Formats: sequence, C-alpha cells, structure tokens
Amino acid sequence: MKIILIFLFIAPLALSARAEKDFSALDSAASPETKSRFAMLDDVRILANGLLQLGHGLKDFVHKTKGQMNDIFQKLYIFDKSFYELSLQTSEIKEEEELLRQTTARLQINNEEIKNLSQEMNLKIEDLIQNKIQLQEKVWGLEDKVTKLAITQPTVQETNEISSLKAFVERQDNHIKQLLKIVEDQHAQLDKQHNQIMELEDKLNHIELQELAENSFTGEHTEPEATPFFVHNSTAVTYKYEGAAPDCTALYNSGIQTSGTYTIKPNGSEAFDVYCETKFGTSWTVIQNRVDGSLDFNQTWDAYDKGFGDLNEEFWLGLNKTYSITQQGDYILRIELQDWKDNKRYVEYAFDLGGPETDYTLQLSRISGSIPNALPEQTELRFSTADHDMAVINNFNCPENYLGGWWHSECEETNLNGKYVAPRSKGRLDRRKGLYWKPKKGRYYLLKSTKIMIHPTDLKSFD
Repeated sequence: MKIILIFLFIAPLALSARAEKDFSALDSAASPETKSRFAMLDDVRILANGLLQLGHGLKDFVHKTKGQMNDIFQKLYIFDKSFYELSLQTSEIKEEEELLRQTTARLQINNEEIKNLSQEMNLKIEDLIQNKIQLQEKVWGLEDKVTKLAITQPTVQETNEISSLKAFVERQDNHIKQLLKIVEDQHAQLDKQHNQIMELEDKLNHIELQELAENSFTGEHTEPEATPFFVHNSTAVTYKYEGAAPDCTALYNSGIQTSGTYTIKPNGSEAFDVYCETKFGTSWTVIQNRVDGSLDFNQTWDAYDKGFGDLNEEFWLGLNKTYSITQQGDYILRIELQDWKDNKRYVEYAFDLGGPETDYTLQLSRISGSIPNALPEQTELRFSTADHDMAVINNFNCPENYLGGWWHSECEETNLNGKYVAPRSKGRLDRRKGLYWKPKKGRYYLLKSTKIMIHPTDLKSFD
C-alpha cells in the first residue's frame, strides 16, 4: 500500500519534468500547435505506463493478500479441527468423570455393605466363640461322665441290653433303606407310566379330533332351507333415508344391494360400521364371523361389549351395537355352520335381546333349521366372560372353563366363540374350550366356520 502511495506522488512530478524537457526541445523546431499535440501524446503514454505499473502492483498485492487469507483460513480450519477434537476429548472426559462418579458411588455402597458384613461376621464369630466355649464345657462334662462310667463297669445284663438295642437299630436302619429304595423304584415307574399316559392322551386327542372332523352334518336329518317369508321381490318399493340407514336390510331396500362394509345409524344410536351380507334377495347384518381362527375370541367383557376384529375377516360386532339394532323392531337370528368336510347347515330363531343392565340376556325360539338345536329355548341366557360372569352355576365359571364370551345357561358344550380347533391340532383335547356345536342328545360337531346374522321380521317399522 505504501508503494502505491509513493508511486502516485512521484508520477505527477515525472510527468511535469518530462513535459518541460520535451517542450523546450521542440520549441525551436516545431510550431506551437505541433508541440502542444506531441506533449499531450507523451502525457498519455506516461499515464498509461503508470497505470500499467499500478495494475501490476495491485495484482501482486491481490495475490499476496489471497495467500495471506488462505494462510488465515488454513489456520482457522486447523483451529476449528483442534477445537472439535478438544470438544470430543472434553465429552469423553465428562463421560469418564461420570463413570468414575458412578463407580465411586458403587464402591461406597460396596464399602458400606462390606462394613455391615464385617460387623455381622464379627457377631457370628463371637457367637461361634460362645458356642465353642459351651461345647467345651459339655465335652468336659461328658468326659467326667465317661470317667465315672469307666470307674463303675456296667453289669452283664446291661451290656446285653445295649447290644440288643444296637442290633435292633441296625435292623431298623437297613429296613428303612430298603423301603426308600422301593419308593424310588416306584417313583421311577410312576414317571414312566405318566409319560406313557401323556403319549396315549396325545394319540387319543389326535384320533378324537379326526373322529370329530369326520362327524359331518351329512348324517343328520335336515330340513329344506326355505326362503325367508319376509323377502320382497324385484318390484319392491325403494326407501330413501336421510343420512345413514338403520340396518343392512334398509340399505338393501334403498338400492345398495352388494355385500360389504357400510355405515348404519340405528334409531337413537351413534353411527357405526357393519358388514352386510346379501342373500335370499335381501341383506343381513352380520354380528359374528369366524373362518380360520386368525382372531382370538377369548376377550374381556369390554371387548365383547364394544366389538373387536376386522369386519372384512373375523370379527365380533359388539353387544351394544347389536342391541341398538334390535331395539328398532323384531328380528330373526340366523346361525350358519360349516364342518371340516365343508358341509353347511343353518338354524334360525326368533329372539329377544336385553340391554346392558340385564347382561344382554338372550331368549330364543327356534323357527327353522337344517341341524338339531343346541341352544336352550325359552330360557334367559346371560352373556358372560371370564372377567364378568353373572351366571355362575354351582360355582362353575363357564367362560373361564370354556374360553370366550357366550350366552351360557348350564355351561352347555356349544360355544361359537370358543377356541378355534383344527383337526391336526396338537396338545390335550378339551372339548369345553373348542368351537363346537353339540345338540343335547347328539354328537359333537367340530366347526370350521360360523356366521351369526340378524334380519328384521317386519319392514314396516322402517317405512
């Protein structure tokens, strides 16, 4: 920078001196006008030369400045890197310090425990010393007694009695050892028999499941499956509803005639989703569906009250929702069953469902069907689960022993919400916990799938 200032100060002086010299040299040889023109050209050359030198100086200065800035940036980078490494080291030091504090705390705790153990050991040592002293005193007393006995020799009769007692004790000891060996042998035999029994039970379970699967519906007397009397023909009136329809049948009559998941809103209830199944020229509201055992039906009371599962797969609609639907009029309950030979049967009931204050009491009256009845008729059946059993018969908790919530009466063996059992299931068979249909005077039917649906008997209530 100083060089540039000096150059700027000297340049005008040089220019003026050069101008005076040229002017004096040409003064005599040229006219005043020509001299003036040459003087201006010389001034421009000198100025251009000065600017060129100034540019070179500035260029050198810029290069030097860039080098200095690069050095500064390099030093800053080194500083940042050093600072980052220092930060990492500081963090590691802090972590080590924290670990050291924790170790110190543990050592202090261990030290306290060692102190306590040391005190306990000292107390025990003192007790041992006292016991040793007492034992020594007893030994001394026994030595005195032995000495006295040595002085007074026992009689021959006493010696014979002592010998006979020793022999009797030895015989008893041998007898006890023999009894213990016999007990051990019997225990080993019992274990072996128990294992054999378990193997036989597994085999019987497999055979029984196969037999149950062979119990198909084909051997039963069946009634022809008649078309329900409440189905309208194709000229039926189409109803219009403001908002959601009250059930699946109303949806069908409004023009929605495809099976699937839809939203309904029963009278006086909130709207909720249901699965509607179209058949017999109408639509049924499905309240239970089981097809493959993918859903665990051993649920709580709250789950059965609110519903659970996937409406497009296995599900339980929910007692409260079913109750809100049935409060709109009279309904028919239809149960569809399928055995493991893919034979299908059904049964239909007129029914009445109570509210939550009655534990959703169910009363049935059979209308028709293609399988013997397995549910009590004209009887109040209370719904119960393992955590909410209000119908204990002789202190026998049906849901706890049968698994799954159901309308139990006398803990009958039909439970369509029981454990899903396949014919090849392993483990001990417990019919009470399985998915069966068991007429009172009939065979067990091991079920592959079940479906429970409802349909109004009178459509005028929805007009």
